Amino acid sequence: MLVIVGAFIVIGAVFGGYLIEGGKLAVLIQPIEFLIIGGAAAGSLLISAPIPLIKMIISQALGTLKGPKVTREHYTELLLLLFELCKNAKANPLSIEAHVEKPHESEIFKRYPKVLENHHALDFLCDSLKVQISSPMSPFDFEDLMDKDIAAAHQEEHNAPSTVTRIGDAMPGLGIVAAVLGVVLTMGKLTQGKEVIGHSVASALVGTFLGILMSYGFLQPLAAKMELNLGLEAKFMEVIKAGLLAYSKNCSPKVCVEFSRRTISPELRPSFAEVDQLTSSAGKKAAA
Repeated sequence: MLVIVGAFIVIGAVFGGYLIEGGKLAVLIQPIEFLIIGGAAAGSLLISAPIPLIKMIISQALGTLKGPKVTREHYTELLLLLFELCKNAKANPLSIEAHVEKPHESEIFKRYPKVLENHHALDFLCDSLKVQISSPMSPFDFEDLMDKDIAAAHQEEHNAPSTVTRIGDAMPGLGIVAAVLGVVLTMGKLTQGKEVIGHSVASALVGTFLGILMSYGFLQPLAAKMELNLGLEAKFMEVIKAGLLAYSKNCSPKVCVEFSRRTISPELRPSFAEVDQLTSSAGKKAAA
């Protein structure tokens, strides 16, 4: 929602200020300039990005229109899930094998739908536990494995905002291309009078204006928002990593959860007392 509000503020501030100064909006309506700049940007995107990356860009761009992808409730559910998994694994590592093999059919995972809907985090959690159950590794090697998994996943995802940033950087240049073409057309109208020449030059300058506005007013902020969303997802996986690493060091379930809790950003972090109460309740329910 804030993305839409911000876009309207950009449009309102730029065009509103122009109108207040006595400008005529009709002068800025130049469909051909939009065609040149927009078409060139779309073409350069097709040249530089394969279809899967373009789909990822669209998906992440649409994701910026939604609310926060990771909230305090997400982290609370994650901590409780980690507690239950670690508690069962400490009693009998093979007891959670069926749960991590088919998490969508697991009664444990079903209790935490916000984690279950996060496919990347779910795969990371389950795959890491599968390795540690089937062939236990040293904490050092286990951490290295998880780091490589996180890096590989987010390196691919960061290609989307990086590509949007490159297109945004190119927009002022494409605006200049449109302006130069307008000037070329203007040179052919030198004998048609000042009004015709003035209108033609103004139309050419609109191209430069649109290129700069699209770059700094929309594409660059959009790429920054996409990067921020990816950062939130990366933090979610870091929280999982902290708990699993503590588990590999043979810490108790509550200590594993505390390692994870301390990794969460302070503004989203549940309190110690809240987590302690919830894990105690979860433990009693599991025993029952």
